[in-house]
Amino acid sequence: MKKINLPSQTFVDKAIMWIAPQTALKRWQARTQLAMLGGYTGARKDRRQTTTWYPTSGSADNVSLDDLPVLRDRSRDLLRNAPLACGAVNTVITNVIGTGLKPQSHIDRNILRPYLKTDEAMEKWEADAERIFQIWANSRDCDITRGQTFAEMQSLVLRSCLESGDVFVLRKYKTRLGNPFGTSLQVIEADRIADPETYNENIVAGVEIDSDGAPVAYHVANRHPDDHDKGVLAFSRISAFDSDGHRQMLHIFSRTRPGLTRGIPYLAPVIESLKQLDRYTEAEIMAAVISSMFTIFVKTESETGMAPMVPMGVNDQPTNTKNSDYKMSPGAILDLQPNEEIEIADPKRPNQAFDGFVQSILRQIGVALELPFEILIKHFTASYSAAQAALVEAWKTFSTRRIWMASQFCQPVYEMVITEAVAKGIIEAPGFFSDPFVRAAYLGTEWIGPPRGQIDQLKEIRAADYRVRLGVSTLEEETAQITGGSWEVKHVQRAKEQRLRTEAGLTETIGKDNDEEEE
Repeated sequence: MKKINLPSQTFVDKAIMWIAPQTALKRWQARTQLAMLGGYTGARKDRRQTTTWYPTSGSADNVSLDDLPVLRDRSRDLLRNAPLACGAVNTVITNVIGTGLKPQSHIDRNILRPYLKTDEAMEKWEADAERIFQIWANSRDCDITRGQTFAEMQSLVLRSCLESGDVFVLRKYKTRLGNPFGTSLQVIEADRIADPETYNENIVAGVEIDSDGAPVAYHVANRHPDDHDKGVLAFSRISAFDSDGHRQMLHIFSRTRPGLTRGIPYLAPVIESLKQLDRYTEAEIMAAVISSMFTIFVKTESETGMAPMVPMGVNDQPTNTKNSDYKMSPGAILDLQPNEEIEIADPKRPNQAFDGFVQSILRQIGVALELPFEILIKHFTASYSAAQAALVEAWKTFSTRRIWMASQFCQPVYEMVITEAVAKGIIEAPGFFSDPFVRAAYLGTEWIGPPRGQIDQLKEIRAADYRVRLGVSTLEEETAQITGGSWEVKHVQRAKEQRLRTEAGLTETIGKDNDEEEE
């Protein structure tokens, strides 16, 4: 039972009690009631604004798992048919993944010093590891269906996660002619991970967990549960880890509450708003179309007129269907029977308030999706500072999700491929299998993706130059942020270009500081 702390009497209370006891009693009663109700207005149940507000209570799974099938279906429908929903998801994918995240190997040199004696050996190992992984990633054999490269699979995985809430990636081993690697990936849609017919209290929405809540196995259907024309539905139990303790099934989702077993679709908080806005837009378009149609109605006293009002069918041929609709069309002339009149409501379209209202709703949707209004609608009309602020704010979201994507999907896959390469002798890594710390030291990476957008490239370049001069950044970091490329690759290319220009007798002027000339 809640303990109630009764309010203490103040000097004012005592004074009022001496002068007007009844007034003091009412004041004391009101203060006592407030103490019983609590200090938060949002928790009160006696206010008209909250009397019908009864939110669902329960654990993360209890309040989400029953709604997941409907949330997924509606999210997918919006992505198929609602331009705003499709654009929001595409914006996230383009900025987070773009042409694909690529690894830059950064081994722990302190730990690996006894194994790789010199800095040159360490740099060579990093370059070889990156090259080996790119050979695997650029081949479509990395996909079990041989349909996508690793960069394309990144986009598919992120899209599926945003659309359905989560996605599963199964590691498989399949040897193929001409491919030195056997590691391949199978992307499994969220719907196929479900509870089998046999009840088990340790299985939650297809995920078998232990007493700590950690995944033990996943129950995968042989087809989508709603594809009834593709045979009998059967489930396979796939262990989360192999015999060596390495993950063989990646469950990619964002956990927003402790104990949440399955992910929630990205559009879930704004599904209703997006649908209503889509309906409103469609209604406005239809009203504008109707308003644009100019139809003449001719009224005569005789039963025969210029153009009897008969419903038209296929190839503009009259139909005799009694329930056929009489439709207006541009430039149409329709006849009316005697004593018939036409009244047309003026739709007053286009609606002058349409754009302002839609923008107001879009700002709320953008807040929920962490997309600034300008980024959401791809339209910049404010000042340079405002546009730059929108880009910076959006980039916080994109970079955070990029790091999440790298840790959830890219890095585990990189570790699978390099481990296979070491096991097969494609690349030598002394001590790799003997010590887990040494293995982790070999597998250190940083994932680089498309650069952040720039409004004023000259200002961005100068800012990068100052950061490098101050020592708060490196050429490698700035190259990745500005162009999304590798500084080492560009350094080799620039050295080659400079050598060729010198051999040709050309004066080198590329890259010199022009600040003094401008001043």
